[in-house]
Amino acid sequence: MTLFSEKKNFSPDGTGNSAMLGDLPEWNFDDLYPGEKSPELKKDLNWLANETASFEEDYKGKLAEADPDSFLKIINRYEAIQNVAGRIMSFAGLKYQQLTTDPDRATFLADMQDKVTDASAHLIFFTLELNSMDEDVLQSILQSNADLSRYITYFGRIRALKPHQLSDELESFLHDQSVVGTNAWIRLFDETMAGLTMNVDGQSMGLEETLNLLTDTEQSTRKSSYDALSSTFAANLPLFARITNTLAKEKEIEDRWRNLPTPQASRHLSNHVEAEVVDAMTTAVVSAYPETSHRYYALKAKWMGQEKLNLWDRNAPLPEAEETLINWERAQSIVLDAYHDFDPRIAELTKQFFNSGWIDAGVKEGKAPGAFAHPTVTNVHPYVMLNYMGKPRDVMTLAHELGHGVHQLLAANQGELLSSTPLTLAETASVFGEMLVFRKLLSETTDAASRKILLAGKVEDMINTVCRQISFYEFESKLHSARANGELTSDEIGSIWLETQKSCLGDVFNFDENYHSFWTYIPHFIHSPFYVYAYSFGDCLVNALYAAFENEPEGFQDKYEILLKAGGSRHHSDLLTPFGLDARKPEFWSNGLNLLTSMIDELEEISG
Repeated sequence: MTLFSEKKNFSPDGTGNSAMLGDLPEWNFDDLYPGEKSPELKKDLNWLANETASFEEDYKGKLAEADPDSFLKIINRYEAIQNVAGRIMSFAGLKYQQLTTDPDRATFLADMQDKVTDASAHLIFFTLELNSMDEDVLQSILQSNADLSRYITYFGRIRALKPHQLSDELESFLHDQSVVGTNAWIRLFDETMAGLTMNVDGQSMGLEETLNLLTDTEQSTRKSSYDALSSTFAANLPLFARITNTLAKEKEIEDRWRNLPTPQASRHLSNHVEAEVVDAMTTAVVSAYPETSHRYYALKAKWMGQEKLNLWDRNAPLPEAEETLINWERAQSIVLDAYHDFDPRIAELTKQFFNSGWIDAGVKEGKAPGAFAHPTVTNVHPYVMLNYMGKPRDVMTLAHELGHGVHQLLAANQGELLSSTPLTLAETASVFGEMLVFRKLLSETTDAASRKILLAGKVEDMINTVCRQISFYEFESKLHSARANGELTSDEIGSIWLETQKSCLGDVFNFDENYHSFWTYIPHFIHSPFYVYAYSFGDCLVNALYAAFENEPEGFQDKYEILLKAGGSRHHSDLLTPFGLDARKPEFWSNGLNLLTSMIDELEEISG
């Protein structure tokens, strides 16, 4: 028996009364599978086991001998396998994210992981043999016709991993071992996070509800939530330090065996981005801290009548801001109107999410924290998860995740191997969606006080997306470097965290000892090492894209749609060329940061 029917909806005040937010949607999984014991799922599991074994028997040791027609058939079969495996894991994973504290769902997810891992072990030879093929032979096959040439980028990414490829036996071992290695530690982290409860002034709350109180209008409430978070994180520090140390060491061992030059290198390879580009972005953002985050937070301290800001006031609403609760219907209208003003075609795609059970919006006991858009597979549709509490930031999160969803829908025609967008462009549509909502709201704001509040909110979001994410990237870089020299204590990890956050946020903050533990709750460090720089990349890219839109709006929407439809089929440099943008040039990053500094300039003028 599952606990699904016993979940409660919680409103921002933690009372369990969600009536003010309206009817919040939940996922409908029928487009994946009718249920965990459905004949459709059983059929796909049997097909997957048989087809992967057959695929290995038919093609292992024979790829180099295949003619173009045979090679295309091989690719098509491989994509079909990826589709079914992806459908199964999407179903199991999404059900688990919806209620991570349910042991039945956790067991189902583990069972599906085992079955898919066992089946996909038959596929390991595929990339290994591809990388052993002669380059001229492979290129001759790929360029023989249009159906094959569209995969040149995909195989280019595989070939980039060739210098770091291990033996067949070691690759098989790593594949099989992941179930009780990396994946097991990630699952432990997720289940621990979902099960955390914080005591806020005598009331028991989950992580999302407690984090939400850091934006409360009452300073005493913000401090209480901060204290509750820090005490709970501190109580679990040994476990989080163990998870972090183990995963970092596991990564170091695998990177060493693969002869990867840096801990970040595998992420850059998977993102199809040059290390120099990421380094240029990081340098530009860190150099801009004094003119961006430091300057803004000094302004905020002045607005709040403080010489120094306490950390629980970092995301506090401005003193003059009215407490706003935006119900679900209004949030939907805001986002759809903004998308429609930009491009009615985008708005029509977005409407499907609201009408078809593609969104799970409410805060519920045991539900995973945060928000995401999961693309599932190309012949189904994405699923969006939110923890919607009615704050203005939640509306921006809705716009963000729907941007991801639209991107995933448009890229689906590329097929399983080419639809997935590298992280360098993965945040483009999401951050662009946020920008559309912000610009629409700003254009409808007439008085200076309201404009100040709106601008300040956007500046804070951009600092969180650009500056803070790069500080997270710096934290990860320093942590993995230090871990290479030996296991780290929680105090040592906390010191690295404090160093990078002080650099980002500036001297205007009072950094107390409790903040040492706040590295613990950020899931990207565990799920996807070094993912975080994609947010900064995406924000700066969108700033540059939006400037291009304002400078030359004619035909922009068509070029933008082509970019989204490309998915992962083309390099980011090719996709940005029609907009006159080049991420390899320093001015690309400085132009992206200029929008942020210009908004802070305006806030300084408004403040007098």
